Amino acid sequence: MKALTANRLIDGEVVWLGRTGGWVETLDLARVLETKDGEEEALGIGAEAVATREIVDPYLIDLRRNGDAAVEPVRFRERIRAQGPTNRQDLGKQARRESSAA
Repeated sequence: MKALTANRLIDGEVVWLGRTGGWVETLDLARVLETKDGEEEALGIGAEAVATREIVDPYLIDLRRNGDAAVEPVRFRERIRAQGPTNRQDLGKQARRESSAA
């Protein structure tokens, strides 16, 4: 199980290829790729987005299901990219998640 990730060129934000083909800012909205054909299609979409200067450096990451059936990155590096910096909980995606929950 994989997802395609990259950085948005205009602001550097970590993004994932979404279920509808656009780029999304949270992993929970990402398209989960379960086949080699799906991975190849996603990489093609990523290459097109690089050519139009929407994103930079697209690559596939490994995912796993956690206890509540949501997906999470396998590698620690990708978990940080998905959540935000580890040294400041008031920055990044985790800060936006906390403020929207309040």
